[in-house]
Amino acid sequence: MKTALIIRHVPHEGVAGYRDPIETAGYRVDRIDVCDPAFSACDLVEPDLVIMMGGPMGVYEQETHPWIACQIRRLARRLDADRPTLGVCFGAQMIAAALGARVYPGKAKEVGFHPVTVHDEESPLRHLADVPVLHWHGDTFDLPDGVDLLASSHVYPHQAFRRGRNLLALQFHGEMGEDPRFDAWIEQGPHDIAAAGHTPCTLRAAHDEHGPRAVAAGRAMIAEWLAGLD
Repeated sequence: MKTALIIRHVPHEGVAGYRDPIETAGYRVDRIDVCDPAFSACDLVEPDLVIMMGGPMGVYEQETHPWIACQIRRLARRLDADRPTLGVCFGAQMIAAALGARVYPGKAKEVGFHPVTVHDEESPLRHLADVPVLHWHGDTFDLPDGVDLLASSHVYPHQAFRRGRNLLALQFHGEMGEDPRFDAWIEQGPHDIAAAGHTPCTLRAAHDEHGPRAVAAGRAMIAEWLAGLD
């Protein structure tokens, strides 16, 4: 059976809605947290699929989080080998950094449900056209060399990119919309919520309204991407 390794940077940001298409595609899913002592020795090249999820830290906060630099080095070896890799939010920023691009604080907090503009209608992101999906970040990145920009939003131009068939980086959270851990996101992000002009009540209402459709579109996107891997 094919193996998939999920890397969690904080416990409340898991694979959520993406688990179903990954398991349906025939992967045995394992998970490791970056706070696990075993993570420092984890081989990131070996798994058939690596999925790196989100987190509140910045790629540039390597003095506070020494594991970031170590993870980027090991991730770069995986990307050099063109092994199938998916990055979500902070995970996408880590991919950008591993490809040599700059990651930095953005001009605004992008928090809430709104659509992305899909640039390639033949890519798996076509499933997200006109679908409000969850955004929750304040950092952004320069587009790495040799990748294709797949999506933008009205806040940040770099929302998704790919390189060939095996690398997909998503700044937004198409996996979130039905996971009860969303309560932890709200509890731990009051300043982000306020900075984006929301309240916990308005964000919960948007989650209830848009969440199921967002997750359905996100699952379709990931299923199509997995089916097209080399």
